[in-house]
Amino acid sequence: MEPIVLKFPSNQQFTDDELFDFCAANDWFKIERNKQGQLIIMSPSGSLTSNLLMRINRELLNWLDKQNDLGYLFESSAGFKLPDGSVFSADAAFVMKQRWESLTKSQQEKFAPVCPDFVIEVRSPSDSIQQLKEKMNSWMANGCRLGWLIDPIAKKAWIYTQAGVVKTFENFEGQLDGLDVLPELNLNLKLLV
Repeated sequence: MEPIVLKFPSNQQFTDDELFDFCAANDWFKIERNKQGQLIIMSPSGSLTSNLLMRINRELLNWLDKQNDLGYLFESSAGFKLPDGSVFSADAAFVMKQRWESLTKSQQEKFAPVCPDFVIEVRSPSDSIQQLKEKMNSWMANGCRLGWLIDPIAKKAWIYTQAGVVKTFENFEGQLDGLDVLPELNLNLKLLV
């Protein structure tokens, strides 16, 4: 299913606080805002995708437990306000400790005005892979340093950096890694089958 895009006149855009309140009042939807100020309403992930995300999050938490207070992990309900004005959520995100702790408590409580250092996007049956690739490019253009795009439907995956796609996996035989951004972070794609 294609996401629903709500367009507003340019002089009638939601403020960040109004958008947060709108999302909270409609929490059964996944709502993002693109850089044009349009609201994108997406269907929720299916149960199988949700289970896959839990397995990925387990691996991320296990990795983070071995790090020395490196930063903070976020699951898919966290929204981030990006430099271009968009508000996106990733299926998983990571922000380095110093960058997260430089935000005020008030900024942390809503859509944090920080681009994650690392994001994961996982394709669900209702997602277009092309739209997810465009979203990943938007993450990178806004300052994200590393991203994993995982397509369990086609059993493909991509590693993104600000230079673009740096590695492609044509099956789930390989291993995604954190490169020099998140040392020692690895995800064996076989765990997702």
